[in-house]
Amino acid sequence: MKSPLLTLSGAVPAEGVDEGVAAHYGDLFREQRALADGAGFVDLSHRGVVTVTGEDRLGWLHLLLTQHVSDLPVGEATEALVLSAHGHIEHALYLVDDGTTVWAHVEPGTAEALIAYLESMKFFYRVEVADRTGDFAVVHLPAGSIAEPPDGAVVRETAYGRDLFLPRAELESYAEKAGPAAGLLAYEALRVEHHRPRLGFETDHRTIPHELGWIGTAVHLQKGCYRGQETVARVQNLGKPPRRLVFLHLDGSEVHLPPHGTEIRLADDGEEGRRVGFVTTSARHHELGPVALALVKRNIPLDARLVAGDTAAAQEVIVEP
Repeated sequence: MKSPLLTLSGAVPAEGVDEGVAAHYGDLFREQRALADGAGFVDLSHRGVVTVTGEDRLGWLHLLLTQHVSDLPVGEATEALVLSAHGHIEHALYLVDDGTTVWAHVEPGTAEALIAYLESMKFFYRVEVADRTGDFAVVHLPAGSIAEPPDGAVVRETAYGRDLFLPRAELESYAEKAGPAAGLLAYEALRVEHHRPRLGFETDHRTIPHELGWIGTAVHLQKGCYRGQETVARVQNLGKPPRRLVFLHLDGSEVHLPPHGTEIRLADDGEEGRRVGFVTTSARHHELGPVALALVKRNIPLDARLVAGDTAAAQEVIVEP
């Protein structure tokens, strides 16, 4: 769904899964600094919006999601996953309940599959699931922002800022008041800085929550009764995940950033060294320079010198080995 904010001055469209919103508005680092200072907003209107209504909504979702939501207080933000039967991550939901409706935003292009799964699990529960992507747009206000959300907007407030669910028809008028606009590249650079995983970027078909540090934030360990829970409990109690998320400082002399999927090797093994992981997201940060998130094998030494493609990289621990 193409955002009307692509008509703003300097807007350069994003590509790939984030197509439909602006990658930047002409000055990536200025936009990053504004967000870091609590100013401006980010157009996330390409994300899917899913709602669940009905008096059984929280108890029903509690049975399906990795998060404890049966007693979720009104207005309290949380995040949750849907796992496969083998514990692999299939969906990530960013939730808030407004007292009558659970609102969730999800990755672009995933709402249809998520809704199909939820519909298949309704049984006798008094719930209604709806795709509201066509009616509502997600807008992000950074942490520290003093901007007032429009009256009636559903707000999801976290340590990283506030996500607003705005009527899509009001997106342009809100942007006129909320500026300056910051593009998705600025938002993503701060996400990488804060080590926050993203479905489809830090995940592949076999990712389990432990690998990304999603235990605790999106997975509640004191509940069961959800698909994939056996894998979560087994890894938590008896073993270690096969891979771990790391933060990479990349060689700043390189012109190009290693894209998603770039192979990571041990520098000491030379150009023909074995693959030990891959880059999940890379970004240019206004203070840290070129950085990335990556998934590497758990047993890679913490002081190992790495190479992402042709780019030297030094790792910082996110998930303990």
